Order: sequence, then C-alpha cells, then structure tokens
Amino acid sequence: MPLLGGYSEVVKADGEIQKICDAMKHEAEAKNGKNYILFTAKLYRKQVVAGTNYLIKVHVGEEEYDHLIVYQKLPCDGGTLQLTGIQENKRLDDPLVPF
Repeated sequence: MPLLGGYSEVVKADGEIQKICDAMKHEAEAKNGKNYILFTAKLYRKQVVAGTNYLIKVHVGEEEYDHLIVYQKLPCDGGTLQLTGIQENKRLDDPLVPF
C-alpha cells in the first residue's frame, strides 16, 4: 500500500494510460522538438493529490524510453491533462522514479 500522498508501485500500463499518452504526445513533441513515430505506454505509477499525477514510462523507439509526468485535474475541475515533466534517453530497466 502506498504512503498517503506517495506514488503507487509500478504496474503495467493499460488502455486508460495509453489514452493519456496519446493525448500528451503532441505536447511532448513540442517540449523536446521531436516527432515521435512510436509512443507506447509500458509502465506507470500514480499519485493521488488534488487530482492525479501519472508517472509513465513510454516506449519511443528501439531501446529508447521517455518518462512523463502528467497531471490530471479532478473531474469536478474539468479533468484536463497537463504534461508537467519529461525525461528523455531512458532505458526499459531505468527505475520509474519521481523527478
């Protein structure tokens, strides 16, 4: 069980997490000047705050991965998504830790 306000354990990404990645792809491309051909969610952790922070490992090509932090507002506040952080040049075995 995660610590109150802490991140969950790492789990395999599902369709819902892929939808979040799909929605954030263009924002990620704009932030780092890349044009992603592949942008597939593999693993994630989440943190429930006044909304939800998602820390997502995204496969972006061959053996390359990016780590994203995406904040989702509460449904009563619109439930919108915002890319709040991105780390590039990661590998599959790099730990998924908050940054």
